[in-house]
Formats: sequence, C-alpha cells, structure tokens
Amino acid sequence: MLRNYLNIAFRSLWKYKTNSFVSISGLAIGIGCFLLLATYILHEVRYDRFQENGEKIVRVNLFYQSGEGVPEYLAITPTAVAPVFSREFEEVKSAVRLYALSVHGAVPVQYKNQFYNEKQVIFADSSFFQIFTFPFVEGDPLTALSQPNSVVVDQTTARKYFGNGSALGKSIRMSEKYTMLITGVVKNVPSYSHIKFNWLASYSTLPRSKTEAFDSANDYTYLLLRPNASVKALQAKVDGFTAKNLNDPQNPSSKVRLELEAFHDIHLYSKAGSGLEAAGDYKYIYVLAGVAFLILLIACINFVNLVTARSAIRAREVGVRKVMGAVRMQLFRQHLFESAIITVAATILGVLIAIICLPALSVLTGNVLDLAVWPGYSFTWVLTLLMILVTLLSGAYPAAVLSRFEPIRVLKGSMLSASGGGGLRSFLVVLQFSISMLFIIATIIANQQLYYIQHKNLGLNPSQIIVMDLNSGIAAGKLATIKAELLGNAKVKSVTASYDSPLNVQGGYFIAANDKPENAGMNITAIPVEKDFVPAIGMKLVAGENFNDTDILQATKDSFQLRSYAFILNESAVKALGWTPAQAIGKGVNMNGRRGKIKGVAQNFHFRSLHEKIGAIAIIPEYDYFGKIMVKVSGNDAAEAIEVLRKTWKENYPLRPFEYHFLDQEFDEIYKAENKISAVLKIFSAITVLISCLGLFALIAFIAHQRTKEIGVRKVLGASVASIVMLLSKDFLKLIMIAIVLASPVAWYFMSNWLKDFAYRIQIDIWVFALAALIAMMITLLTISFQSIKAALADPVKSLRSE
Repeated sequence: MLRNYLNIAFRSLWKYKTNSFVSISGLAIGIGCFLLLATYILHEVRYDRFQENGEKIVRVNLFYQSGEGVPEYLAITPTAVAPVFSREFEEVKSAVRLYALSVHGAVPVQYKNQFYNEKQVIFADSSFFQIFTFPFVEGDPLTALSQPNSVVVDQTTARKYFGNGSALGKSIRMSEKYTMLITGVVKNVPSYSHIKFNWLASYSTLPRSKTEAFDSANDYTYLLLRPNASVKALQAKVDGFTAKNLNDPQNPSSKVRLELEAFHDIHLYSKAGSGLEAAGDYKYIYVLAGVAFLILLIACINFVNLVTARSAIRAREVGVRKVMGAVRMQLFRQHLFESAIITVAATILGVLIAIICLPALSVLTGNVLDLAVWPGYSFTWVLTLLMILVTLLSGAYPAAVLSRFEPIRVLKGSMLSASGGGGLRSFLVVLQFSISMLFIIATIIANQQLYYIQHKNLGLNPSQIIVMDLNSGIAAGKLATIKAELLGNAKVKSVTASYDSPLNVQGGYFIAANDKPENAGMNITAIPVEKDFVPAIGMKLVAGENFNDTDILQATKDSFQLRSYAFILNESAVKALGWTPAQAIGKGVNMNGRRGKIKGVAQNFHFRSLHEKIGAIAIIPEYDYFGKIMVKVSGNDAAEAIEVLRKTWKENYPLRPFEYHFLDQEFDEIYKAENKISAVLKIFSAITVLISCLGLFALIAFIAHQRTKEIGVRKVLGASVASIVMLLSKDFLKLIMIAIVLASPVAWYFMSNWLKDFAYRIQIDIWVFALAALIAMMITLLTISFQSIKAALADPVKSLRSE
C-alpha cells in the first residue's frame, strides 16, 4: 500500500511539475523564514541563560532625581556599592564590580611590535568567575584576577596575539599605562551574553579600587545571592540603607534609590540606561514571533489553494479510483501522504534556505546567529513537529476535498458541485491578503518614522564630522598642537573635542542657582567640551556667547577650588531654573562643586534618542578628560581629509592604530533596533506578498479551469477579451478590498502603539492606507492578469469541443 501511495504521489508531482514546484517552493520559503526568525527569537530569549548562577544573580541599578530635574535610571552605580553590600547584607554571598574601559572608546593594546585598538575591555573584581560561568581553557578561575595587573583573554584574542602557543604568562601593554600579565584564557563569550569581553582585567589594577565612594556612578554591580535569599526582602533592606545613607533629609525633593534587577530580565526587560550593551525589547520578540507564525500560516494557506486548484484536474482520477472500489479513507490517506511528501521536501529545502540566509540575518541583526543556538535535539524535534503540523494544517483540507468527490458527478464533468469549498478558498485569500496588507502598512509607517528621525532638525549638524576615540584622554597641550596642525589644511573646517558623543550624552550632575535655595536645584546632564565645540557641531545660541580663551584659563587652573567655569545651558535647563534665556546670562550656578556663571543659552538640541524628550543639559569647558576628537571636514573630498587626519594621528600617537568613524554613524547606531525592525518588515512583507500572490495565482487558475466552457460560450456570443478579464478579476478585487478594510484598523492599532515609544513621532495619515491599498490592488491585477488573459485568449472551439 505504501509503495502504491509513493508511486501515485511521485507520478502526480512529476506530471504537474509547475504546480508541484510552486507548492514545494512556496512552503519551503515559509518554513525557511519561520526557522530564521525562530533562531533569532531563541537567540534573544536564551540571553544569559547559560550562566549557572543566573537565577540567583541580580544587577544593582541606580535611580536618582533632584528637584524638578528629569529622573535618571541607570545600570551604573557608585564604586562602594559592591563591597558595602557584601558586608551589610547577609543575603549577599558575593559581589562584583565591572568597569568597562572600552565604553569610552577603543583601548590601545601593545604586544611586542603589534598594536591594536580593542573594543571589549572590562575590569572586574576577583570574584567575577565565582559568580559568572565562562569556561577556562587555560589558567585557574579562582586566582586569575586575584592580583593587580592580571588579565584574562578569550580564545580568539589569544590566537590573534600569540598564535597556537600558550598565552599564559605573556605580558602586554594596555592603555599605554598598564603592563598586564595574562593569567587565563576562556572560551569565546557567547553572542547571547550581555557581558561581552575580549579582555577581562583585574579591578584592583585601577586606582579607583582603593576607595569606597558613593559620590559618582561608573561601575556595573552584580550580586550573587545565597540559595534561600529573597530578592524582595533584600530590596527592602537596600531601600532602608539608601534612605539612611544616600538621601538628604534636608532636601526631600532629592530622591536616590538602588534597585535590584533580576539577571535574566536585563536583556529584554530592563529600562535602565547606560548598560554594557544596548538592551533588547521584549515587544519586538512578540512582533517577530507573530511574523514567523503569519508567514508559516500564509505558506500553508498557499499550499491549500494550490492543491485545491489541482483537484479540478485530478477529479476524474478520483472518480475512476472510487468506481474501482477505493473507499474515502484510502483516498484521504493517499492525498495526505502526498501532502506529507511535499512537506518533507519543503522542510529540507527550508532548512537549506535558513542555513544559507543565516549569515545575512546575522548582519541585519548585528548578532552572530547559528543553528547551534538550539539546545540539544530541540531543532530536530521542532522540525519533526513542524512537518507533522504543516502536513495536517495544509494537507487535511485538500485531502478531504479530493476524497469526497462523487464519482458519478465527477465523471459527468460536474466539477463545480463536486468540489465545492469556494467560500473557504475566498476566506483564505482574504486572510492571506489581510496579513500582507498588515505588513505593507506597517512597513510604510515604520519607514516614515525612520525618515522623520533621520531628517528631523536635531539642533546640531552631525554630517561630515569625523570622530576619533581617545580612551585614555588627551592633554590640553597636545590637543592644541593637533588642532593647529589640522586647521592648517584647507580640507579641515573645524576641530574640537568632548567627553561624550554629542548625540548620546550620559553624564549626570546636580545644578543649583546661587540666588535660590540649594535644595531648589535639579538633575542635569552635562558634557565637558573643548572651546570651539558649540560652533563646530553646528549648535545655535539664542542668548549670550560662546566660550573664549579666558574661560579656558579660568577652568583649567591646577587647583580645583580656584577654578571658575563658564556655562552654556540649553533652553530646557534655563526654563527649569525659572529664567528666560536673556535673564539667565550672568547668573551664578554651582554644578557638583563647579562654580561659575551662565555665559550662553543654546537652542534645544537632541543629545539623546528621539525616544526621549529634550531634557536639561549643561556644556562646560573642562579639559581634564576628552574621550573624542571631532573634525569637521569639507564635503568635497572627505578621503583627502582622512589622509590628513591619519598623518597627524601617526605623528602624535605612533603606538595607536588610526581608527575613525563619522558622527552620523553614531546616530544610526542609536536607532539600531528600529532599523532592524524596519528591515525585517521590508523583507518579510515582500515574502508574504510573494507567497500570497502564488496562492492567488493558484486560485485564478482553478477558477479559470472551472469556467473554461463558460468563457468559450461568451466568446462565441461576442464577448471581448477585456470583458472576460474583468469577469474573472472582479471577484478577486472584491476580496482584496475586504482584506484592505479588515487589515487597516488592525495595522493602525499596532503601529500607533509602536509610535508611542517615541517622544517625537509622525502622525498616521489616511494616505498611508490608500497607498497600501493601491499597492495591493496593483499586485493583485498583475498576478491575476496572466491567467485571466490566457483564459480570455483561448480558442473557444477547443473548450466547447468536449461538450
């Protein structure tokens, strides 16, 4: 029996090669896309799950707000938190501090005559490997970070520097001031870890390790809790400690809170800023899971329509088999078996599609994706379950349709009454195109929002600004020398420096006006800059003036107590302090001990993501530390300007590789998640439309076959080609209109919720739905016109001859 089923199945597939090819390829594309998205979703969901102690690890986050300032919620904490919490709270078994040196830019590393800029350098307490699971290849995890100037590297880094030889005991020069001894080599950190490093150095190497201070936040703090410890009970104790030691009873408007966050929640659910890496978003996981399911559903619907269309051709075969004694269950099993063969073939092809496309998806998402992310035999089990479900989902209805044909009616040629199911097929077409319309509308709106972000006036101009990172800072004298050299070239328009990127300023401070009570101050973001920062990046002043040489002399005195600062505040800051821009000029302020006067008021500019409203920011000429040199170049020949920068860099930093990027690339990085979702929507919208069109193509072929004789009669009676094409098309156009009506409110609801994440966003206009409808109608007409015109041009004599 099985052999007979196989023979019939392969004979049928071979006889109708085009139909079989479309069936298998459409299903394979759907399964391949499902596996691709499932792999990415699993990668995100498995984040940090490989950590053996993950259920008992918490990260400490910092919340603070002063006065009317914008509240800040950060993943970084003061240096004292880890050691103090280890002593104060019995629930804490161990604690570790991480200081990400590479957050401030690439770290120069030297080994013999090799020079590199490393971008994943972290300093950690010796307890790191007692808390986190990173398997060692060489060295002892218990002692690897116990001494100052110790460093652990990953396998890739060890091979890059030392080839196939042992890395243990080798010395390297880091950040031009630390000579580090390699004490361990670990396996490469998985891409689904939010703690990523190539170099992990001992925290005791840093001068900051000698002090326990609560006055500044720069460390990431993780706690390993004891087995029976309650996070809720510990949080209550932490709140009591914070209220007693960190909050000022004389200033009730100032709030500080240290909040414990579950380790496994960090990647997808954390709202804390300034993390070791940009957090994911659980909402996008739901979106992608929905996309994966809908694409698979469309592929199955398409398969149903294709097989049903073919049933018109195979009806007489079924009738003859029933006359010869075949019962309905035998026919049902036979056709379900044929569906299973197509499903298996499509699944194999789908796996190949997924494997081939995974590198492209890795580039798109910025993650290293591999099928190895599936644990154990889960991939095999999922494939098996997928084949069974797809076979039942897509094969049961066609098998039921084919097996129920009445032999007498079929052999008489009464196919329409034999097949039935027109209502279900119409429903499936509406469902397919509703899903496709949903994707089309979502893609248009997402692209609109991204275009709005990319072209919104930021209050500064990031174009043609080249950024060179200086992790270890730059002396004021050397900066002046570099600036003079660069400005001597006609291709360089301006040169400046700053602590942070002007597009993503993170520094948190407290500012108070001298003529107001001290507790009337507020939180403010601040960025230390070089004198010409404001004009170089295209900011505009609405009152006052820019910094001058006198301001720099006052702000760079050796004694901090003798320094006097000039401040430039933005419009939001002076408004929060109760002044107009004109009133603010000359007012005395104090920002974390930096005393001075307001010299200028800048027009509001976006110094963070457009997800946030523009807050208060202060710009100060502080030369103690600059992390970035920014060079505005002529747009006529940026390549020549880059060569000038390369030469100047080599002269001043011969031991550091020359690396650069454009400031607007940082802008794109801020909206990486949005760019990802937009790209995914574009790609999979096209795929859903493609698969839907295959289903529509099958249905029009089915209808055209059913109405062959009707078309022949109409042509004999004088009907034109255009009227016949319209006859076959109008029903489908009605179905597409229904799909548009059904999909539009659903798309509006979901995209409106997505846009709420942006403080600055577009309004959804009616033309978006009109454009999507036009696109759908054009695609529909193009899809059905081929079969409609083919049927209309057919010779009526041939179609009527069989009567």
